[in-house]
Amino acid sequence: MINVVLKLSVRDLVHADLASCGWAGSDHHLAGVAQQLERARVGEVDYLAVSPATNIPVAKGGVDYQVKEGVGTLWQLAVHPALQSCGIGTFLVEAAELRIRNRGLRQAELAVEENNPRARALYERLGYVAYDRQPDSWDEQAPDGSLRRYETMCTLMRKELA
Repeated sequence: MINVVLKLSVRDLVHADLASCGWAGSDHHLAGVAQQLERARVGEVDYLAVSPATNIPVAKGGVDYQVKEGVGTLWQLAVHPALQSCGIGTFLVEAAELRIRNRGLRQAELAVEENNPRARALYERLGYVAYDRQPDSWDEQAPDGSLRRYETMCTLMRKELA
């Protein structure tokens, strides 16, 4: 086995990054991310990219400050599938938490799909605690390009930030 070490950095995701983020979702999803970048421009959200020296994102995710007063809500977190379980998700969540703390907020929340136990285990390892459940839904792009409604049940989790 060969160990590979990547030096990662976190920065704001920009529109030019979207062309190399096809691993994160469909064209429909990336169009939605582009809309969120407009919200980032006015300070309603932070949208982060984790990149190695190539500056091409290998993870992305947002923090929405408009969902709940005094809380940073993490959402749309994704790590390139080939690089999952390498610590990049932890790096991304910790960077998002730093952004939340830098705004003077002390609480982070997120929703994790109940059919995603790996993600929930990561969040629990990072100190997030489940406090409720709620259904969620969104439009997703089918392989034929059509849109369909995706429905799921999510566990709501929160963490007090030091």
